[in-house]
Amino acid sequence: MSPRRVDPQLAAGLLEAAARLLAEGGTAALTTRRLAAEVGTSTTVVYTYYGGMDNLVRAMVHEGFARLHRRMATVRATNDAVADVMALGHAYRANALDHPQLYLVMFGSAALGGFALGEGDRQHGRYTLEPLVDAVSRATEQGRFRPADPLLVGQTMWIALHGLVTLELGGYLIDPYDADLCFETQLRSLMVGAGDSHEDTMISLARARRRRPPRPAPTPLSNSGEPTP
Repeated sequence: MSPRRVDPQLAAGLLEAAARLLAEGGTAALTTRRLAAEVGTSTTVVYTYYGGMDNLVRAMVHEGFARLHRRMATVRATNDAVADVMALGHAYRANALDHPQLYLVMFGSAALGGFALGEGDRQHGRYTLEPLVDAVSRATEQGRFRPADPLLVGQTMWIALHGLVTLELGGYLIDPYDADLCFETQLRSLMVGAGDSHEDTMISLARARRRRPPRPAPTPLSNSGEPTP
């Protein structure tokens, strides 16, 4: 008997559904039977694709970081490295808003209960910081940021934006200071805090804003795990 061919759409549908179940109902909601029912398949398929729940959760984490990496890679380096840093911030936020359930699983905000994630899994996504660290290095070389460890500066910026995005996903950023206003205020503060002038930051912010692509509405998944028409 030939080995079962992996259907990429079904595999992705399983990950999306699993992340949604975890985010909405916690670990009690994530069972092979419930997951199979969500995507209209059998429990055997879940085990065939992922071998068990631990591997499924691990696959969700890795897939989440892969999507983040692809989004960050769309930000091309320019001669305005500070604008690049802010454009990467926009990309980070857009990815989280497009994939909120995966985002919560990636960073442990969704309860994982007894599902095992090791230190290697938690460190897996650090490669997604590389474009940000590179942009910080270039901003320093261009004299916009004061000399400092670019990895530390990049990680500090990531921590700040991650906290803001997590609050946004939780619905805490509301009028009179909505998420868009808070996000751009945070970006300005981070750039000036790294050594840039307020005037130059405002110019770069406008450039980053113009580079931000419109965010399409997410396509809901049908019970088969495929996008609905």
